[in-house]
Amino acid sequence: MSTLPSFEDTTDFENADRGFISALVPGVVKAADGRVVYDNDTYAFLKGDCPDTAHPSLWRQGQLCARQGLYEVTEGIYQVRGLDLSNMTIVEGERGIVVIDPLISAETAAAALALYREHRGDRPVTGLIYTHSHGDHFGGARGVLPHGTEEGVPILAPAGFLEHAVSENVYAGNAMGRRAGYMYGVMLPTSPAGQIGVGLGQATSTGVIALVPPTVDITETGQEETVDGVRIVFQLTPGTEAPSEMNFLFPDHRALCLAENATHNMHNVLTLRGAVVRDSRIWARYLDEAIEYFHGRYDVGFASHHWPTWGHDNVVRFLSEQRDLYAYMHDQTLRLLNDGLTGVEIAERIELPPALQKSWHARGYYGSLSHNTKAIYQRYLGWYDGNPAHLWEHPPVELAVRYVDLAGGPAEALAKARTYIESGDLRFAATVLNHLVFADPENAEAKTALAGVYDALGHGAENATWRNFYLTGAKELRDGPSSDIVDLSNPEMFMALTVPMLVDSIAIRVDGPRAWDEDITIDLVLIDENARHRLTLHNGALTHRTVEGEPRTPAGLTLTLTKARLLGVLAGKGVDGVVVDGDPELLARLFSYVAKPDPSFPIVTP
Repeated sequence: MSTLPSFEDTTDFENADRGFISALVPGVVKAADGRVVYDNDTYAFLKGDCPDTAHPSLWRQGQLCARQGLYEVTEGIYQVRGLDLSNMTIVEGERGIVVIDPLISAETAAAALALYREHRGDRPVTGLIYTHSHGDHFGGARGVLPHGTEEGVPILAPAGFLEHAVSENVYAGNAMGRRAGYMYGVMLPTSPAGQIGVGLGQATSTGVIALVPPTVDITETGQEETVDGVRIVFQLTPGTEAPSEMNFLFPDHRALCLAENATHNMHNVLTLRGAVVRDSRIWARYLDEAIEYFHGRYDVGFASHHWPTWGHDNVVRFLSEQRDLYAYMHDQTLRLLNDGLTGVEIAERIELPPALQKSWHARGYYGSLSHNTKAIYQRYLGWYDGNPAHLWEHPPVELAVRYVDLAGGPAEALAKARTYIESGDLRFAATVLNHLVFADPENAEAKTALAGVYDALGHGAENATWRNFYLTGAKELRDGPSSDIVDLSNPEMFMALTVPMLVDSIAIRVDGPRAWDEDITIDLVLIDENARHRLTLHNGALTHRTVEGEPRTPAGLTLTLTKARLLGVLAGKGVDGVVVDGDPELLARLFSYVAKPDPSFPIVTP
């Protein structure tokens, strides 16, 4: 059984309040049309005592993350916290400011920048840094660099940034957005019984998401760049919290930016919204490298979430414990899987060392020991646990029908589920009721019972994302699914993509079986890139390649256009203003096979 740290330790509260300058009042950010895209004031209830509907440890984390405003980290470095899921950091240079991680939305980033300028002066943005390839660290770029202002402004990012930003936010964007709605509790009311935060922050903003492509790649540890007179020394950390990520030091400020590699909670080895499994072994190794590589050169460590840690020795202790956290999870999972345990069995067996259990920053508010160890198992051995019975199981609905039949029918299954609820075994009650709901989605009694079980599991969860999943599942069982998901596939995002990435975003939506018998070749000649790209739909697969010089075989259709006009074509807006050579009907046929994703695919009901 996990042991909680001491609630009498108020160090985190002191650090979260340190350097406070001013808050945005009211703490609400709106879009141009008046729509609210972020409202931190809705978390005022967290100032009260923890109710029975929340885990005390998670309530404490919410109290810390809900702090909002402009803070001084050290002389010349400031953070705006509490205006989005992430922090925006501002470093003052010789002529203007270098912005680190411009939040999720243009609106929240602009509000954060305005708050800074109100207290520090109207300094221009002279540099932009993306710490890594997740949307909450680049999506608000247009809020700090509006169209027409980016010329001459260096935009720094770790090698591979653009590729991974696309693969995580566009290719699987529909499914990821649907699950992110659960993970972040976007359909839940902010209240003591509803959404009280995410652990990593309070909530995600819902404004305009954009991506201004990097102009400077950080390709190796030790690379040093000077932006507006600000010296920066980089450490590449690929494969840690993101596939493309970096820490960096401001030697003249004696300040170390830790990106999202070390935050005040256990992070995700595999986030519940979905992603490529992260490498906890490499994660620990890069944290250890940071301890040694930057040793003695900083007095404060800060990240793109949560609050800073001051004092060199305190930062070393913090990084050492974070290192040990990911190393321990990795090594013990491997030890137990080599003893023959499955991922589910390991998750029930493994415990953290007492010293880590008592560290607030190692608590599972965002990641969890349970789903992280399963993720490590998945990274090495995949979805299959080696049991032949699990090799070819029925899919959920068919399996559920058979389980309900085995239980003696719907009425008997419901009665048995209620006995598990009464005995306090909510986990198995959820399993039984889930089978009953999948077997009979119209069974209102079963849906109501399952919603109640999810409420109880959510209110008792220390992990914020588990809480939000449970409570969102309960809400959808009662009210039906929502199609209101975060849209990462907007024109601003697509303008940053390369042409191969744009074509990939179409290829993953082709209805393969309907297109089996087609054979279509289309060439895209990009005027502004002086390049030709050939698209081939064959055997239901849309593939593409860059063609050097004149093609060996002619295309059925050639479109000569700019990249901006290509976006319109891919959005189905026709070929007006495009030079067309060949049969335009081929384009219509291609797009007749491109399916629109369902934004409300089932999670809790079929």
